[in-house]
Amino acid sequence: MLTVTSANVNGLRAAAKKGFVEWLAATSADVLCLQEVRAEPHQLPEPAGAPEGWHVVHAPAAAKGRAGVSLYSRRESDRVQVGFGSSEFDTAGRYVEADLPGVTVASLYLPSGEVGTDRQDEKTRFMTEFLAHLKELRVRAAADGREVVVCGDWNIAHQRADLKNWRSNQKNSGFLPQERAWLTQVFDPADGGYVDVVRSLHPEVEGPYTWWSYRGRAFDNDSGWRIDLHVSTPGLAAKAVKGFVERAATHDERWSDHAPVTVVYDL
Repeated sequence: MLTVTSANVNGLRAAAKKGFVEWLAATSADVLCLQEVRAEPHQLPEPAGAPEGWHVVHAPAAAKGRAGVSLYSRRESDRVQVGFGSSEFDTAGRYVEADLPGVTVASLYLPSGEVGTDRQDEKTRFMTEFLAHLKELRVRAAADGREVVVCGDWNIAHQRADLKNWRSNQKNSGFLPQERAWLTQVFDPADGGYVDVVRSLHPEVEGPYTWWSYRGRAFDNDSGWRIDLHVSTPGLAAKAVKGFVERAATHDERWSDHAPVTVVYDL
């Protein structure tokens, strides 16, 4: 079995004070992909940034206090790569991948975007470059007899079932037609060739949501978005036996505005 968890921590230093350290001590995950770490490795408290029993790779952003992704694994990786060969994004703390036996695991923090601003243009440029990397990675992994799973905050809800208030968000970043079409490309067997693992395990449900705004009563009303995904090659997706969101029991027990997403693969 291989258990992989993805979590946007919304600032690891803050999360460490709210319960992340206790959650980490209790998790049964073999691999943990973090996003929005927002700190240099030396700034992280040891129980969170360098926990005993884990091999850790941090990929902070060049812009201080922004983005940042990390990979924690129970065993040492055979290969680690920060970025995906992009002159614009490789120092932005958006992507790190590592080879473990038979599988490449990656942590992704795709830009959030904002309609009508440079941030949306940045997101579009990232998507274009990243899809090319996904295709190349899948081909390269197949040649080596490996599977791939890219976990993280993709910042796009693919279908209406992936966010509670889809009607009012059709012109907002995260649910724009062009963003959703891009994810369709990622999941097209004749194009990107990847699988949305949790959706494949739960094809007929609303959600399960992974992010809820801190504003209002979004969490209490389960008015969320499903934007934290496990995206894998078909061979690995076929071996997924369980996928679930580790939703906190109450609003006050949350250590992030996102919840961890865990998938168990029977290898």
